[in-house]
Amino acid sequence: QLQLVESGGDLVQPGGSLRLSCAASGFTSDYYTIGWFRQAPGKEREGVSCLSSSDGTVYYANSVKGRFTISRNNAKNTVYLQMNNLKPEDTAVYYCAADQDTVSVFTLCVRTPSSGSWGQGTQVTVSS
Repeated sequence: QLQLVESGGDLVQPGGSLRLSCAASGFTSDYYTIGWFRQAPGKEREGVSCLSSSDGTVYYANSVKGRFTISRNNAKNTVYLQMNNLKPEDTAVYYCAADQDTVSVFTLCVRTPSSGSWGQGTQVTVSS
């Protein structure tokens, strides 16, 4: 069974940076689609960034383009989200989710099928 464990959430001042990690285990295939989502209180869940391990295709939400970078370390089965120039509106619980590689990065991040596996989330708070 696929397991995802997020870490790296913290309290940071506006303009600061954080790197989130998602450690994955239990993949039954070498290839998968994986991404980061966030949900702030009272708001709908948003797909932040998704990545295809088979061809490297990435997706970013317009709200984070130019500030966030998704990457992976295959040897460690870990996916990262580097977040720079953080803003108060980035405050949310950040979740990692993964699905089979037949799911495109756009589908995972925007349509988010129910077939995916999810982590427990990590809190990011941007405040002075």
